[in-house]
Amino acid sequence: MEKLKILVVDDESRMRKLVRDFLVKQNFEVLEAADGEEALDKFYADKEIALIILDVMMPKMNGWDVCKEIRETSKVPIIMLTAKGEESDELLGFDIGADEYISKPFSPKILVARVEAILRRTGKKDDEEVLEIGGIVIDRLAHQVKVDGKELDLSYKEFELLTYFVENKGIALSREKILNHVWNYDYFGDARTIDTHVKKLRSKLGSRGEYIKTIWGMGYKFEVEE
Repeated sequence: MEKLKILVVDDESRMRKLVRDFLVKQNFEVLEAADGEEALDKFYADKEIALIILDVMMPKMNGWDVCKEIRETSKVPIIMLTAKGEESDELLGFDIGADEYISKPFSPKILVARVEAILRRTGKKDDEEVLEIGGIVIDRLAHQVKVDGKELDLSYKEFELLTYFVENKGIALSREKILNHVWNYDYFGDARTIDTHVKKLRSKLGSRGEYIKTIWGMGYKFEVEE
């Protein structure tokens, strides 16, 4: 299968190398740009770029302006990187069309997980038919889950919930985001239905249920110590 191309834009060469090395390990092809103008030149020159990781504070042309210009002609997924953590900056990023917003310093593993999650959402990355992590095996085609070799009896929503957690491992997920992706946007019920499903899912997973961490006041995160 052909490697997906990702454009990494940051004026710090050390940061570009760090991100590139982690992406290459996950079988992505990486292009680099050191400023906003170079980023646009490379983006317009290569129609196969599947995603852009874009720093905000850069010389010549900042990330906000690059994002705005790209959004005039393209829906390519964009992850904004910034040292700022202000909510207003994050909202601006979403207003101008960014898909994700990550504040520095960040974990490269989390960045890669978000890249993969966005590419799955946008249909650029083929879903793996079988997901395996920490003794859990999810077979999408058979709609089957096994834990330590033993098949579990999960409801449809429990299966979808577990799959969504595993796909987004290491990422904090709000209840609203889980509702939107597992129950879809047309669900108008109480977000507490998620807590009920998580409780049942943890119970069925046995000792593996501890992988689903509660983030108080927000939601959940699926995390496996490797």
